[in-house]
Amino acid sequence: MSSSLRVSPSIHGYHFDTASRKKAVGNIFENIDQQSLQRLFRNSGDKKAEERAKIILAIDQDLEEKTRALMALKKRTKDKLLQFLRLRKYSIKVH
Repeated sequence: MSSSLRVSPSIHGYHFDTASRKKAVGNIFENIDQQSLQRLFRNSGDKKAEERAKIILAIDQDLEEKTRALMALKKRTKDKLLQFLRLRKYSIKVH
């Protein structure tokens, strides 16, 4: 029988020291160059790494425009996948 317990430092007598924690930033990509960001996305398997990095680092777009651009990129990728799967389905039926 397995049970899923939430692991917490307080269970073991430890407490988080929030005073020494690094402060959160609004933009986690603010101090990164485009090549490093592309490499990060490419290494994680992103086929559209270059385009995604350009969208994120674009300084002439506000957050809402970036969000829409990233969603459109995701939709195009999904649409291409569905198109590929449909073509594959039809080619299997023909053969």
